[in-house]
Amino acid sequence: MLKIVHPICCGIDVHKKFVVACIASTNEEGITTYKSSRFSTFTNGLVKLSGWLLSNSCRDVCMESTGKYWIPVYNILEDVCRVTLAHPKYLKAIRGKKTDKKDARWIADLFKHDLVAASFMPPADIRQLRDLMRYRTKLTNCASSEKNRLQNCLTVSNIQIANVVSDTFGVSSMRIIGRLLKNPGNVTDIESLLSRFYGKKG
Repeated sequence: MLKIVHPICCGIDVHKKFVVACIASTNEEGITTYKSSRFSTFTNGLVKLSGWLLSNSCRDVCMESTGKYWIPVYNILEDVCRVTLAHPKYLKAIRGKKTDKKDARWIADLFKHDLVAASFMPPADIRQLRDLMRYRTKLTNCASSEKNRLQNCLTVSNIQIANVVSDTFGVSSMRIIGRLLKNPGNVTDIESLLSRFYGKKG
């Protein structure tokens, strides 16, 4: 018989609009009873879930990392419970008639025997910093991509600013490009600007 590691624990089946939670309580004789409930994924629903867990003396929770839907649930429960987040492949139920209640109970049954491989979750402040850094990297990549696009447009249009400036995106160079966009037919004006700013002619 498998050892009961978590006598009182909860398995949570996470969906977009709701979660189904199942508390598994195992007594000293090894008999497990179950209590299930469904909650909305709105904040007030998740707060009710938190209160429901505490009212049933349940501090150990396990749920799968379904898309991004698990994040609000985790954020609310992590202050009051020990939350184990697991990859869905480790919580996959056997084939048969699947229901949300059965899935939540299956998670609870696996978790009470400590058969779930937990995913690493850094502290909240580290998660926030990581999100900011990822967003910063994304913006930097977008800016680099647009700069390359502009440089390609200049090249195919035979606007050889890059041949006479060290930085195509410098202040003077961008003034020249701006002047060209306002009056694309005035090449003489562009040449005079190049001469004025750099002492050269394009």
